[in-house]
Amino acid sequence: MTTALVLLFASTLAGLATGLLFRVWSLLLVSPAIAVLAAIVLQTYGFGFWAGIPVIIGCLTACQLAFLVSAFQRHNGGILAQDDSDGAPGHDGQHGIGGENE
Repeated sequence: MTTALVLLFASTLAGLATGLLFRVWSLLLVSPAIAVLAAIVLQTYGFGFWAGIPVIIGCLTACQLAFLVSAFQRHNGGILAQDDSDGAPGHDGQHGIGGENE
């Protein structure tokens, strides 16, 4: 049980780090690496095939949820409704309306 919790924690940390540093495409590399590493660790510690599947699914889910949380936190600065209501440009210098020419 401790092995599964450590794997879940490590997967969550990997998802947080990936979300803070990289874009969503990096999950194409991180997710299979987590699945393979978790399968190797679980097999080493004597988990069976059917007992390891839920742990690996939990690791992948924890990684992707942590990625979403950290990516949302990274881009949280300019998505508030009160920032766009006055028509002033946001932090990137663009108005909220796409077809407006000024």
